[in-house]
Amino acid sequence: MHPIHVTSEIGKLKKVCLHRPGEEILNLHPDELENLLFDDIPFLEVAQQEHDAFADLMRNEGVEVVYLEKLVAEVFDKVPGTREEFLKQFLSEANIKGERVMQAAKERLESIKDNYEFVCKTMAGFTRAELELPALFKNSLESYLGSTEERDPLAVHPLPNLYFSRDPFATVGNGVCVNHMYAHTRNRETLYGEFIFRYHPEYKDVQRWYHRDAQYHIEGGDILNLSRTALAIGISQRTQAAAIDTIAKNIFWHSEGCEIEKIFAFDIPARRAFMHLDTVFTQIDYDKFTIHPAIMQTLRVLEITKGAKEDELKIEEHNGSLESILAYALGIDSVKLIQCAGGDPVAAAREQWNDGSNTLCIEPGKIVVYQRNNVTNKLLEKEGLDLLVMPSAEVSRGRGGPRCMSMPFIREDI
Repeated sequence: MHPIHVTSEIGKLKKVCLHRPGEEILNLHPDELENLLFDDIPFLEVAQQEHDAFADLMRNEGVEVVYLEKLVAEVFDKVPGTREEFLKQFLSEANIKGERVMQAAKERLESIKDNYEFVCKTMAGFTRAELELPALFKNSLESYLGSTEERDPLAVHPLPNLYFSRDPFATVGNGVCVNHMYAHTRNRETLYGEFIFRYHPEYKDVQRWYHRDAQYHIEGGDILNLSRTALAIGISQRTQAAAIDTIAKNIFWHSEGCEIEKIFAFDIPARRAFMHLDTVFTQIDYDKFTIHPAIMQTLRVLEITKGAKEDELKIEEHNGSLESILAYALGIDSVKLIQCAGGDPVAAAREQWNDGSNTLCIEPGKIVVYQRNNVTNKLLEKEGLDLLVMPSAEVSRGRGGPRCMSMPFIREDI
């Protein structure tokens, strides 16, 4: 069995990668929420309880749960020199202001002996007080006047979005896209995936469909595995069309054993409400999808196939209904779209804000949903879906649902 094997969104989930929210949430500063892509600050203790309940729901279904932070620590434990290489790259990308601050952060991280603790601290970031910077700058004109950097209480900014483990890298077939993300504050997150898929003994030979140093940005929430031979990718606020071209060329022309024959590019409005393809629809059964009703008249879909010459792509636009396009992509007669909150304008907007259309399928017809989206959940139950309901008062504040919080490593084929 390949260490990565994901050929659908609904095949029985066997192994999944998560990141448990950590102290990076405690370093969310109200003045930095917009820069860090948050609208509110989750209460960490409750968020961790909810996340643990999410993991337990999957374990109870026979899913093996692995954690991003532990996989990276295993790399440093097992492969000499990787921690030093990681630290150098991390510091170069952390947007640290000033050589003295850089040196203080380096020394503090080097002083951490345990590799797991070291990884978690790089995720959490540092306040200026932690690095004892007030004392370091005590006798300087910069300290006397109060520099811009000194007024920022954070010396190394946190990575609070990491518990949305869907985005930094994405598993496709037997390979992986290590992504170049839309926002600088999130692009550092992909460094952890880079070291897992470059050095971890279990994952270092996995094929790459995309690299984090590529020119164009793409995020995992825009990548959906429709079938063994079909892939969907959203062109969105966070994913550029040129990135999809690159993935298509790598899959069609530069891969070994990849069975994908068609890539469907879904052009969705570049707005935060439609952040990723998986925030507007997710597959929940062989022939059923949850969907944000506001997206139904705004989609443009293009099918990409292998061209006649190397690195050439053939592109064809589809003008039919979303139902007919999805049925065609899946190779079935028809699909049913279940609208978030039944399309009610107020309830749908509220529950879409809390990711009512973003579900995680454990096996066909069995899905993880947020407890707070009760209108949508009742509709799904009426449609015969088996719901695994998780508490969601705090994790939902980060604007991501169960699919956003999970990266499947292995699913059974359907």
